[in-house]
Amino acid sequence: MTASSRGSKAAALLMRSSRQTHPRVCADCTTLISRPSQRSYSTAAAEASPTPLDVPSTPLVPPVTSTAPNAAHDYSIHSGILLSRPPLLTKPPTPFEESFYFYQKRLNERLTMPFTRYFYFKKDTPALLDWKLKARERSWQPARELGGYNPYSEDAWNDELLVGDKLSATTEMVETIVQEGVPRAVEKGKGSSGEDLKDAMQRPLSRITDADRRGDETRLDRKLNRTLYLCVKREKSGWGFPAGVLEGKENLRDAAERILTQTAGLNMNTWIIGHAPAGHHIISPYYNEQKLERPGVKTFFMRARIMAGQANLKDNLFGLSEFKWLTKQEVEKHVAPRYFSAVRNMMHDR
Repeated sequence: MTASSRGSKAAALLMRSSRQTHPRVCADCTTLISRPSQRSYSTAAAEASPTPLDVPSTPLVPPVTSTAPNAAHDYSIHSGILLSRPPLLTKPPTPFEESFYFYQKRLNERLTMPFTRYFYFKKDTPALLDWKLKARERSWQPARELGGYNPYSEDAWNDELLVGDKLSATTEMVETIVQEGVPRAVEKGKGSSGEDLKDAMQRPLSRITDADRRGDETRLDRKLNRTLYLCVKREKSGWGFPAGVLEGKENLRDAAERILTQTAGLNMNTWIIGHAPAGHHIISPYYNEQKLERPGVKTFFMRARIMAGQANLKDNLFGLSEFKWLTKQEVEKHVAPRYFSAVRNMMHDR
């Protein structure tokens, strides 16, 4: 008789004796405890489990040591810097966007209240005379760059731009506003004329800078509507982002600040964004007959912004010879294909 069956019978006898003295104990509880089938799993487990004497003796296995290539200690950890200059101008509008904005401006002009000229100009003044001369040419419409349109004329239905019309182009609208700014009514005796004032009119700055015309890739005032990234050239490995090995107990952010200073000097006001890397690049170690010849490199890139200043490679500690501020598409032409495949998702398309 097993231990579990003896325990079940003892519990059943105990419940029977307790029911005689304690009538509150129900018959279901007595039947459940005394039923041997409910604890058959305990019996099976007791029979299947080996006793301590049946455990075979196993020899001690020595710990496994990693002798295969690509072990973790065969890599050195580097911190890289993805230093960028954000766009300073909005991107140029497409022809569809120019047409859409022009339509919205004309619609707003039609729905606005009439222009009260006497609120802005005094009566019988050169300013009012100048406004009348210019407003008569555009059919008394307040908007200067939208062209003349008279809703009460015979051509009131003809309010659409024709194919090829440059009236909605940004350059054409800017030129119209500049011409509208030249005064035509000048007070007598002031010694100036409309032609003199036309030459003195201030025009908006061009989106194309001198650095773009010269093709100078070391200037920060190029590609004003794009994001630029600092790339440096090493004598052995070629073009890439600034990077260096971690020293002591440095983390990635502290190492990035030190490496950026040792690379491009102190003449820059920069800001490291966050404490987590934006991506990484791995160079596998080189083995010769299971012997490590050249350790691998794991570079983790930290994002950074430049607010002012310029890079200066004089007395740098990494043997850098050149630097450039490049867009994402220009970086692809300078670095190796495998390097660009690792860093391309960290850069902005614009």
